[in-house]
Parts: sequence; structure tokens; C-alpha cells
Amino acid sequence: MKEWITGRNPVYEILRSGNRQVFRLWVARGLDEKGRLGEIIQLAENRKAVVSRVNRQQLDSLAKGPESHQGVALESSGYPYSFLPDILEVARGNAEPLFVLILDMIQNPQNLGSLLRSAEAVGVHGVVLPLARAAGVTPAVVHASSGATEHLKIAQMNLVQAIAACKDAGAWVVGLEGGRNAQPAEDVRLDGALALVVGNEGEGMRPLVARSCDVLIRLPMRGRVDSLNAAAAGTVALYLALMARQRA
Repeated sequence: MKEWITGRNPVYEILRSGNRQVFRLWVARGLDEKGRLGEIIQLAENRKAVVSRVNRQQLDSLAKGPESHQGVALESSGYPYSFLPDILEVARGNAEPLFVLILDMIQNPQNLGSLLRSAEAVGVHGVVLPLARAAGVTPAVVHASSGATEHLKIAQMNLVQAIAACKDAGAWVVGLEGGRNAQPAEDVRLDGALALVVGNEGEGMRPLVARSCDVLIRLPMRGRVDSLNAAAAGTVALYLALMARQRA
């Protein structure tokens, strides 16, 4: 299945990662083809993609506006999903405690892209998404992640089974939850093998997923609002885990 990816950073990361087949690169006529754009064109040519200079209207038809496509679009194969054993093998190969992000029913592409970008930045070994009723790695998600998707191993599977497999691999499974049953994040160790579970934007984790976790944590809140959105909360929790791992 082919798809169009727009935006300079997402296109650059797809070309740089080499994980997908690439077919065509469209560049808006009249642009200064230097800097990052020049690198994109060179990478596309090296990958044997057909490079064409096109009218901006053709690019506008692929994106919400010029600020979205930034004068460039790449036709590529779809995102190549991984499997959970591939993720576990990355941790073993790096001789590191397992670090996995599990996302339960994240439906907003912008939130999913933001979480994937944060996950890549903190160095998770992989991400697990459910098979249905959640956003997948679409072009909108790739764009929202600024191309971070292309450097992540992302699997789609039953989350309860994924949690069980992470436990079998020695991971402590921590669910991010705002309820009264959750422990303060500062009271829970996050420095060892860890699978962090983040739930849906409105309803949180599904009950069976929450019950499968070893512990539920909540973030400290001192302002007048009573919660963060899923992307913000998940990012904070990922960085708490990263700092704990670095101290360890």
C-alpha cells in the first residue's frame, strides 16, 4: 500500500531510515534547494525515487496547507510494523533493561504522534498499539511525530497479551492513571525493566488492561486543572522513567 508523507522532517526521516520503499518525491517549484531540502533531494535520488518539481497546488491537495507540506511530499510504502519479540530483542541486544511504551486506545493522531516522538526521544525499545479502535501509524501520525515513527519499532497486538509477555521478560508494568487507586509517581520505582501503559484521551485504560498492570501511578498536580491530556501526561511519565534509569 502506498501513501503520501508531507513535511520536510517526516520526509527526511523516512529517507534517512531506509525502512520503507520510496517511489516519488514532489518538490514545489521555485524553492531554494539548499539545506535540509537539498539533503532530501539527494537522499531521494540515492534511493532511486523519481524527483519532480510540481506546482504548489498539487502539494496542497495532499496536505491541509503549505505550512503542513513545506513544499515537499514523498510517496512511500506504508509503515512497516514490527512484532513484540523484535522489541524485546532490541533490549537484549543493547544489554539494557527493557523499556516499552504501551498505548491503550489512543485515538487522536496528534496525541499519538506526540507520544511516539517523546518515546523515540527517551530511547524506548519499542511501542505497542492495540489491533483495533485506536489510531495506527498513518501519514498524519508520521507528520505529528516529526518523523520519529521511522526510528521506532511499533507493534500491534492484544495489549493484555503484550503486558503478559513483558512481565515474562522481567518488566515491571506501570499504568499511568489519575484515579484514587493510583500511587504517587514519586513513590514508585521506574529504574528497572519497565513497560509503561498510557490510556485513552478521555476514559483512560480499559479495565482489563488496568488490572493487568503491576501498579498504577498518578502524576502530581498542583494547579487548578485536574488532569493533563494523554500526550502530555505520557511524555512526563516517560521522562520520569528516563531520569530514573539514568540515575540507576
